[in-house]
Amino acid sequence: MPTVIFYSVVFVSLMVTTALYFTRHRWLDRIPQPLYTRLQSFTHDIEEGFTSEDFDLSTNIASGDTRAGLDEAGKAEVRKIMKAKRVGFDEARRLYTESKFAKNNIGPDGRPRDPKFVSFS
Repeated sequence: MPTVIFYSVVFVSLMVTTALYFTRHRWLDRIPQPLYTRLQSFTHDIEEGFTSEDFDLSTNIASGDTRAGLDEAGKAEVRKIMKAKRVGFDEARRLYTESKFAKNNIGPDGRPRDPKFVSFS
């Protein structure tokens, strides 16, 4: 008899969980969101690994920089590049910067690719 009750509870739990999962678009927005969200900072960025010898964030902390840290969208893109291409932080940051340059018609060396561009040295 106890095994029948156990299996019944497991079956009902699975059914309820499945129903909640498939109807989550109806009820998920009614759950109150937390009022407190952790503020991002350069310390948090260092803990996540977004620092290196060439891109040292500890100087920002030492100088008392009060900004909120690195850009969240940029960090997400760099993290995605690090995972996809299996490269380190500096290489992923370089690839991210070059892709942003390419979207804005700027060469990897930092010069515009506009044929009308004139530069005086």
